[in-house]
Amino acid sequence: MRLRQIALVGQDLAAATADIVDVLGLGEAYADPGVGKFGLTNAVWPVGDTFLEVVTPLQPGTTAGRLLEKRGGDGGYMVILQVDDIAVARGHIHAAGARVIEQVDVKDKVSMSHIHPKDIGGAILSVDQMIPRENWEWGGPDWRRNVRTDVSAAVVGGELQGDDPEGMARRWATVLGLTAEPFAAGWRIALDGGELRFVAATDGRGEGLSVFDVAVRDPEAVRNRARTRNCLVPDGGVVLCGTRVRLIQA
Repeated sequence: MRLRQIALVGQDLAAATADIVDVLGLGEAYADPGVGKFGLTNAVWPVGDTFLEVVTPLQPGTTAGRLLEKRGGDGGYMVILQVDDIAVARGHIHAAGARVIEQVDVKDKVSMSHIHPKDIGGAILSVDQMIPRENWEWGGPDWRRNVRTDVSAAVVGGELQGDDPEGMARRWATVLGLTAEPFAAGWRIALDGGELRFVAATDGRGEGLSVFDVAVRDPEAVRNRARTRNCLVPDGGVVLCGTRVRLIQA
């Protein structure tokens, strides 16, 4: 099981796009028309063969809009994991008693299930199978042409915060059929080439996806890019679309 895409929610898609493209050195984004049925518009960038997305509400009453209000601004929205056997993944979801709020099956192309965030905590979780495996439907038909890896190589992790990080980690692990283990700052679930971490909420924003990890060629150069766009916070951290970016040496 692999982390393939992280989605953020922002009130101003153009502003978030300008910061993300410049700081992470990304190429052209894809606007997925499929999110329109949820009352959203979006931008999806390839980061190597992983993806970063920002969604923005177009109308009142959307899940994304409610999250913006609940957490007091831009932030994390969704975690999308790629699986090799959607039937097995759905079996774990069903056994765990988690609700599926959106399901898609296109024969010989894509299958996915979105899990209700109230049944796992922290964020919307999706498990997706692609045929062929290297494809990624949500990145658009020409995503490979938009790949730039001179600055950023891949999205490799995410961090979810809450009042009970152990309970959240164990719940995610049960729903995914994986194992949660403790680490210095909380709990973690290991993935192929990455991880999900679960920590205590200490920033006053409550439960949510608070950090995503990006493997970059030169972390200091990325921090300099962030500084010029006022995306560098006093402790030296990079924040994009209300979400802290953990820079990993590629």
